[in-house]
Amino acid sequence: MAEVLSQSQIDALLNSMKGSDGEQTKETFEKKPNYRKYDFYSPKKFTKDRLKMVRGIYENYARLVSSQMNGILRASSDIEVMTVEEQRYHEFSNALSDNDIMMMQELLLPDRSKNPPILMHISQILMVNMIDRTLGGIGDDREIDSSYKYTDIELTLYRKLMGYILGATKDAWSNYIKMELGEERLEENPGLFQEISMDEPVAIVMLNVKLQEIEGRITVCIPGNLLTRIFSIIDRRKNVEGAYEPTGEEEREAIFSRIKDSPLTVRAQLGDAQLSLRDICSLKVGDVLDLNKPKESDISLYIDQEPWFEGKLGVHNKNVAVKINKRIHEQSSGEAADK
Repeated sequence: MAEVLSQSQIDALLNSMKGSDGEQTKETFEKKPNYRKYDFYSPKKFTKDRLKMVRGIYENYARLVSSQMNGILRASSDIEVMTVEEQRYHEFSNALSDNDIMMMQELLLPDRSKNPPILMHISQILMVNMIDRTLGGIGDDREIDSSYKYTDIELTLYRKLMGYILGATKDAWSNYIKMELGEERLEENPGLFQEISMDEPVAIVMLNVKLQEIEGRITVCIPGNLLTRIFSIIDRRKNVEGAYEPTGEEEREAIFSRIKDSPLTVRAQLGDAQLSLRDICSLKVGDVLDLNKPKESDISLYIDQEPWFEGKLGVHNKNVAVKINKRIHEQSSGEAADK
């Protein structure tokens, strides 16, 4: 008959089983990968490649602004890109206090579409010390009261300094898209800004600025609609450039299709006359100028200062008109062939 276990042996066996299960559970928990939660109610609008491109653009932007600040403030500065991520606009808006000031810069894209401006906020401690150095101070104040408000003179200098900082935007994007800078606006109450809805996706670029012993941040908010429009123009430009890859007749048609809508000036020239300055000064109403051409002769049609056609002057629907008879370059080529 099998040996019967005592109560102490049974307890020891149960404890050993619990310990082994606990260690196994702990090891399993430690090996479990840590996944980042994804909000399916607010899906991401921009891919990692798009945000990586924006990061590269603003790394170039950081170098340009750092060079400008070194010259304006006569102090060494170091600017680096901390993060580039997609958020909702309310996350950017809620991070601003009542005393914060926000600058807006309109970007004029090649298609001249109407888009919301980019927004920029600079930390108060950094801006106060920048203004101090602009006025001849040392700019080493490390403690700024959260209730501090800018004076009228400081607001003027604020706009001036932010104009330099925002002005580098055009050069930073120049490798990808040609844009112009539009109107700059200063918003003293960011909560009143309503050109962007609270749930609209935006790209937030956070720059860390070190100005000697002072450290602060510059935050750039790019509206999702604006960024989408920029990406579409960049993609379209790439596709159009690809049209030049074929050779021969296909390349000719691709080039011609792009210039079809170009405006050209068409001018009809009746003839030429050469007068002295004395004759021109004595001209009056009723005088007749001899153009040295028979009245039934053809007149020339010029397209952007180049002669292209010859035709007869007449009337069409009670308006002066020219009936084209021949192309000038065809005539020239025919004469050359006869010779």
